[in-house]
Amino acid sequence: MRLIQLLMLFLFTGSAFAQQPLRVAIVGLEHGHVGGFLKQFPNQHEVELVGIVDADTALCQRYAAEFHLDASLFYHDLDAMIAARHPQALLGYTSVGKHREIIEAAAQRGLSIMVEKPLTMSLDDALAIRRAARQHHIQVLVNYETTWYASNKAAYDEVAKGALGDLRRIVVHDGHEGPKEIGVQPEFLKWLEDPEQNGDGALYDFGCYGADLATWLLHGESPLSVTAVTQTDKPEIYPRVADEATVIVRYPKTQVVLMASWNWPFARKDMEVYGATGYAITVGPDHLRLRTKGEKQESESTAPPLSAPNDGSLHYLAAVLNGSLQPDGDLTSLETNVVVMQILDAARQSAREGRTIKLAPLPK
Repeated sequence: MRLIQLLMLFLFTGSAFAQQPLRVAIVGLEHGHVGGFLKQFPNQHEVELVGIVDADTALCQRYAAEFHLDASLFYHDLDAMIAARHPQALLGYTSVGKHREIIEAAAQRGLSIMVEKPLTMSLDDALAIRRAARQHHIQVLVNYETTWYASNKAAYDEVAKGALGDLRRIVVHDGHEGPKEIGVQPEFLKWLEDPEQNGDGALYDFGCYGADLATWLLHGESPLSVTAVTQTDKPEIYPRVADEATVIVRYPKTQVVLMASWNWPFARKDMEVYGATGYAITVGPDHLRLRTKGEKQESESTAPPLSAPNDGSLHYLAAVLNGSLQPDGDLTSLETNVVVMQILDAARQSAREGRTIKLAPLPK
């Protein structure tokens, strides 16, 4: 009887421990996507926000008021926050130019981290981040809105089951009317317009989505070459960065075209995947147009909803860090996003130098 009681106590306490929310802290408030992230916290139980680090007092006060956050959550110093709040993971909402710094700081403190897209500013930075992650045994994840689009998963599944045949071409359209035009927060716009903090405007801001999706669809394959053309159609608004970018990424048997812009008449994130025997075209977050061999016309469908924990960034983060999900090769994984940075870095070089950049396989 005593043995049964002990076993029941062990099972109960083990279950209670497993259900404890993951303690996370936000580093930086200058990335406007942090607002959308903060809106998620009250409606889920897997993740608990225990701290926020930002040196800008006025910005902290603004977010505290807007989201009814207790003043005790806010810190100006990372180590002070960690000592007081004991987070298990960090969420990066700084400029892209600060990603390497905050990721290496997280690694040195043994904390896994998720940052907003893209991973960083250059391939050199990406490789340094990978070294730090491996040395300190942490997870580094990259959050994209399109990771949580059911339409992208539906297109991926059609490719995986062979419905489209061998992949021949992927075309990805991403962007909106422009960050200033859509009214992003001033602290967000400030670094989006700065090539030292955002790579090169629309090329990095929106080219990363297609590079991520293509790398996922092609199972992490490194491209053979990258050719990019960028321009600034609105120099009176964006004098220092490109607001228009077209990138051609060449693989042994596939071409990928990334069309990234701050000049679309309407916001869009959609993808066309063409194989030897069919095509799949995503329309927004959950619609798919499909035509395969033998069909006289395409069909339209609503993609099935994503299943947990792959249905949102907080579910996903908790699952990775509790060990129930491995991010190998998926849209958020570090390995995928090192390849993304190889593409973006080469695209920036290609646009600046007016030539195709040939690429070698990445070091493992």
